[in-house]
Amino acid sequence: MIGIDTGGTFTDVIRVGEDGSIRLIKVPSTPADPAQSFLAGVREIGGDAHKGDEIVHGSTVGTNAVLERRGARTALVTTRGMADVIEIGRQARDDLYSLRVTRPVPLVPRELRFEIDERVTPEGEILTAPDEAELGALAEAVAESGVDSVAVALLFSFLPPEHEQLIRNALERRLPVDVPISLSSDVVPEFREFERTSTTVLNSYVAPVMQSYLSRIDDSVQSTVRIMSSNGGSMTIGQASSFPVETLLSGPAGGVVGAFEVAKAADFDRIITLDMGGTSTDVSLCDGEVQRTSEGNIGGYPLRVPIVDIHTVGAGGGSLASVDAGGALSVGPQSAGADPGPAAYGQGGGPTVTDANIVLGRLPADRPLAGRLPLNGGAALDAVGAIAEQLGITPQQAAGGVVRVANANMEQALRVVSLERGYDPREFTLVAFGGAGPLHACELAEGLGIRSVLVPRMSGALSAWGMLTVDVTRDYSRTAMRDVSDMSAEEIERLLGEIERDARRDLEAVGLPAAQATFSALADIRYQGQGYELSIPLHAPDGLSLEERFHTAHQRSFDHSHPVWPTEIVTLRLRATIPARRPEFVVEDAEGRSDASDAQPGGTTLTIDGKEVAAPLYDRNALLVGDQLKGPAVLTQTDCTTYMPPGWVGRVDENLNLILERVSA
Repeated sequence: MIGIDTGGTFTDVIRVGEDGSIRLIKVPSTPADPAQSFLAGVREIGGDAHKGDEIVHGSTVGTNAVLERRGARTALVTTRGMADVIEIGRQARDDLYSLRVTRPVPLVPRELRFEIDERVTPEGEILTAPDEAELGALAEAVAESGVDSVAVALLFSFLPPEHEQLIRNALERRLPVDVPISLSSDVVPEFREFERTSTTVLNSYVAPVMQSYLSRIDDSVQSTVRIMSSNGGSMTIGQASSFPVETLLSGPAGGVVGAFEVAKAADFDRIITLDMGGTSTDVSLCDGEVQRTSEGNIGGYPLRVPIVDIHTVGAGGGSLASVDAGGALSVGPQSAGADPGPAAYGQGGGPTVTDANIVLGRLPADRPLAGRLPLNGGAALDAVGAIAEQLGITPQQAAGGVVRVANANMEQALRVVSLERGYDPREFTLVAFGGAGPLHACELAEGLGIRSVLVPRMSGALSAWGMLTVDVTRDYSRTAMRDVSDMSAEEIERLLGEIERDARRDLEAVGLPAAQATFSALADIRYQGQGYELSIPLHAPDGLSLEERFHTAHQRSFDHSHPVWPTEIVTLRLRATIPARRPEFVVEDAEGRSDASDAQPGGTTLTIDGKEVAAPLYDRNALLVGDQLKGPAVLTQTDCTTYMPPGWVGRVDENLNLILERVSA
């Protein structure tokens, strides 16, 4: 099995052999042609030698197409009078009091939005059906516009999809066969026309780019390839080509799933994940399970598909440090990216968080990054020194300030997913991964009162590992909009049965073994009059009624509930899961050493609280099960570096995870 996670700087590749052996490599990413790094990684890791290989891949192709506005020239077909929905949006603003509020430029310009006379009531009754003449004129106009992709999102089409299907049939008769057509009734058959239209447009916008990429991969390897989905599962290449919007957050989702699986094997089931890369940091809270939501956002565009609940901030190893007009130190959200990258890359970039860690001694400059990229410690010192000169302090003081500001940004993100949602972070373990996560994890844990940190065995490539642990999944939904008191358990089960029958037909249509699928059901519930909902399990072994579960969840999330208020089911959701083959760690039994001195290739000098401190430098790959460590210390490995501050101790568990614990304030 091979897991491949494409990042901005490196593409991580993990191969698990039939004997359980694990090999990890990092190859440079090729943003101009992402398929090159994918195929190079497969060749270098020794995969695809025969058709028995199985590859699970997390792609950023669709994500980058949205963020960099490099998607397809897309048309939108909608009900007459609704063409500006994607531009009007909602009244909610990120910065309520700003006089210079800006919104993302719509992915579909006004001249490529087409309207048609049709109307359906909110109850699903057809009032006006599009006639053949207008359908033909519409198809002709869309064809003459020269678009590469089409999104169709009609008002209330999540109830009867017939009008959208009529439009698709008319378009297919006129457009070239390689122009994909996305129907909102297929992509997200739910109410809220703005979010539904936005999601459908996103699907169309990235479809040609993703289809070209996935087709090239499929044609170039003999292996079976699955694509990581944003919901924490995986899908076939065919499904990903039809619904690429479901892959836009696949990389971060793989990291959360991998962190949860590793933590669960180490007997930690309440965790907060910290995935710090070069550009951003992703955090997620898992209270006994991976948390999911159906409300996301990418590049400022609403995303209404099931995704792993992840909060992202612009703080990464490549985040740029600067002094603002008021003389204050600022870090991020701008990033040096992979090119030119931090100053230490020697390409004229920086100063960044990575450079600050080098100046502080936490990231050894004499060891190539990922075993490939040499670091220039002198360039890092010069870049941070320029910041120090502006502030009138030493480079070491400036580096410490850069790290503290970056930590403050990440700590705020951790508070969002814990304290602001009714969870006490002190009851959780912080799981640190990504290329830079283990460098900052202990200090972040101290700030939140967290006493233990888990650094997985392959923490720098955990997203790629996580992709190998996921099942094939597919989410289905149907808007109900009914009072809970008006729906009997029998009626709910009848509706779920209808969704399940549709799901099994869908799975069989793409060649998946529907007979092996298991189903789990959720209901989006709210108090009448509320604008948003909570997803509540329909079948839970807690003995509570559906309403009681909702009141309990509302109390935990918002610190208030109202059991006497009427509630309504907005949407029924069903997740189909088909078990996939999963790898397992194979670890040789070994007696640990109390001081792990044999794994110490040398020492390093750290700057701690303005003072230089000698500290041991460990080769993490040489550590054995049971080894114990004491901070301050630095641990290096191919895919990342771990920093242990004073007051922390560490041990290596039976799966070669590093368990760090705070023993003093």
